Amino acid sequence: MKRLLLILSSFVIWHSSFAAQPNVILIMVDDFGYECITANGGESYETPNIDKLAATGVRFENCHVQPLCTPTRVQLMTGRYNVRNYINFGTLLRTETTFGHLMKNAGYATGICGKWQLGGEVDSPQHFGFEEACLWQQTRRPPRYANPGLEYNGVEKNFTQGEYGPTLVNDFALSFITKHSRAERDSLPEAARRAGAGAPGNVKPFFLYYPMILTHNPFQPTPDSPDWDATISSENKQQSPKHFAEMTAYMDKMVGKVVAKLDELGIRDNTLLLFLGDNGTNTGITSRFQGADYKGGKGTTTSHGTHVPLIVSWPAVMKQGRVSKDLVSSSDFLPTICAAAGVAVPATVDGVSFLPQLKGDSGTPRDWLYTWYSPRQSQDMTVKEYSFDQRFKLYRTGQFYDLGADDMEKQDLAASVLASEAAAAKVKLQGVLDQFKDARPAELDREFLASAKGKDKTAKKGKKNKTE
Repeated sequence: MKRLLLILSSFVIWHSSFAAQPNVILIMVDDFGYECITANGGESYETPNIDKLAATGVRFENCHVQPLCTPTRVQLMTGRYNVRNYINFGTLLRTETTFGHLMKNAGYATGICGKWQLGGEVDSPQHFGFEEACLWQQTRRPPRYANPGLEYNGVEKNFTQGEYGPTLVNDFALSFITKHSRAERDSLPEAARRAGAGAPGNVKPFFLYYPMILTHNPFQPTPDSPDWDATISSENKQQSPKHFAEMTAYMDKMVGKVVAKLDELGIRDNTLLLFLGDNGTNTGITSRFQGADYKGGKGTTTSHGTHVPLIVSWPAVMKQGRVSKDLVSSSDFLPTICAAAGVAVPATVDGVSFLPQLKGDSGTPRDWLYTWYSPRQSQDMTVKEYSFDQRFKLYRTGQFYDLGADDMEKQDLAASVLASEAAAAKVKLQGVLDQFKDARPAELDREFLASAKGKDKTAKKGKKNKTE
């Protein structure tokens, strides 16, 4: 008995050294703007599981990302503004350090599942720090919904028996969570396991990055739709904007399954779960938001293209629901996740951690956000560069807008006599732009032009879509 007690007490000491490190799950929905969540004031869709996370976590009202998916993903994964490291659509430079690298090097088990579209190399996920992967559009461009094609750790697998891509990806996520939540008990001495030690938890924490396939077009039926057809194998069939609501509901269902699995395994409390969109909703979708029509703005630099939901849940830290009006950038997720895990970040990171706000402290909220946006889907070098705060926005080219009165940026105030508040804001925002005047490495543009890139190479194996 003394020997058993010694084993158990040693385990408690050993386990306590890991207790402060949470599991981390980052869920990002494809083409999903702020207006789509009921908790944010959305009136068109059913999002009960996400609303529940908002009610018990922190709901941010001012999270902004890039207007298009690849620019956001590069910024999110590296914590650096696109001005420094973005080369072209569909590419993440293999010289970049990602949150996958940082978390893996800190001892986390790392996994990624969902949409890739960041380079067609077979080893891409592992190269960027993810030990396990289940991805769509890694080495090729097959269908993503009914009867999809996926890559499991770079190995292509086609499904032909009526499977649904988002369900398969979610199954991978649940399996990854289950596998790594049981690491603690499996690592215990046999005597300790027999004695009941190893209650739910985990010695080696995990980081799961889950960039969802939903809710990107084509807008097709889900398995829960009345017109679901398990026999189709083309993204050109059964397309209709009416299916966007069904796809949103299914996406919410998948989020609910993740939360339920965390509850089932007893690891919910010490799991940091972050939920956001990668850019605004598709321009073909108009939703009801706070009593008015709201047109999706994907690909545009208005708030309709960049304003996305951000909801964070961490029951061990957040005891009640809160709402934050603080500005958050897609570059801020890497430093926030690393801070929660106790991981140092490179000095080259632009993002600002919002971990203090998650803990209920004031932290150091941003006074401005900065954007350098150039999709590079073709040999078009056009850049839109701007800075903004919670009310005003200034472009490098001089356009100046009062977002509080003109969120669609129809009235340029550049030539107007400005009130004192607006004038002060313009000076501040110009100072932000001045900081990044020479931030763009010239070799990136030279390399882009010399490579003749400008189309996502993986798209050549399937139908091209310039707004993926």
